[in-house]
Amino acid sequence: MDLITHAALSAATAASLARSGGLRAAAATGALAGLLPDADMLVGSSADPLLNLQFHRHFTHSLAFAPIGAALPAAIAWLAMRRRHAFAPLYGYACAGYLAALLLDACTSYGTHLLWPFATTPVAWSVISVIDPLFTLLVGIPLAFALSRRRVAPARLAVASAVAMIALGTLQHSRALEHAAQLAAARGHEPQRLLVKPTLGNLLLWRSLYLDEGRLFADAVRVGLPGRVRIYAGESAPRFDVRGEPALPEGSRARRDVERFVAFTDDWPVRHPRRVEVVGDARYAMLPTRIAPLWGVVIDAAAADAPVQFETLRESSVETLEQFFAMLLGRDLPAPSGEASRARALSPSTTVPY
Repeated sequence: MDLITHAALSAATAASLARSGGLRAAAATGALAGLLPDADMLVGSSADPLLNLQFHRHFTHSLAFAPIGAALPAAIAWLAMRRRHAFAPLYGYACAGYLAALLLDACTSYGTHLLWPFATTPVAWSVISVIDPLFTLLVGIPLAFALSRRRVAPARLAVASAVAMIALGTLQHSRALEHAAQLAAARGHEPQRLLVKPTLGNLLLWRSLYLDEGRLFADAVRVGLPGRVRIYAGESAPRFDVRGEPALPEGSRARRDVERFVAFTDDWPVRHPRRVEVVGDARYAMLPTRIAPLWGVVIDAAAADAPVQFETLRESSVETLEQFFAMLLGRDLPAPSGEASRARALSPSTTVPY
């Protein structure tokens, strides 16, 4: 989740546990603690472009690390406010803010090592987008009232609003998953894997991705009011298999790096349809119906013993925005321009009433 939302929710969580006299101190401590887990974004190395991917949302985002991680923001807050507040309550507020940040990240689709070191599989409940302005406002506005009036009740309302939004996301996730499974069955497919995740900034339009006999299928599922569901059929492509890649000889540095990247994608790798040297994360695309990934690694056959390079591959255009908002509003897709249609390696998406 974005840092503003993390700070707001963690501040509200800590403030909801405080008395009115210590509310602002609690909120400040909680906000600081909510930001600390993402300090792992600073982990990186020019010699290893994948190091940041490997350690972001890793041990600093685990429940087991939370009591340790909360000690630092608590200590900073105590040094700043030790004449008015004891360390123990500040540490409690820091723990509350830290835990709120971890659970919020686990609600997204990126993957959070919530159970490290007891389990190595990242947790991704995929019930809220990584950026959701409505969620941020529902938390931030009551929090602002709580801080300005030094009242605990609005802070508790902020936390309740966050829980309600996550509950709604859980319901929407279940509905999207059901219709995505029905779509696959209607095609005669029996998916080995199937996921749905919210698109950016909303809980209406979801990306469906499933694997059937070595091929990935991406579709959009718009889940509005009951009975108002629409499917936008999308693209498909073979799932990338590192074992069949001649540019990645056994034991080479490039092969190890690509295998690390495949693990990061939660085993959803795909070739970029227009850049075959790029292997990307099929979970993320500019449109929920597209296969072309938002990021990936570049395979260089001439540099098998060198680290692979990581690239961000965002391809935004007016047509992309028009298609996204058409799907978000449940409308027919605008016809692609001739130039845009030729630029795409795969067929344009079609819409199917559902």
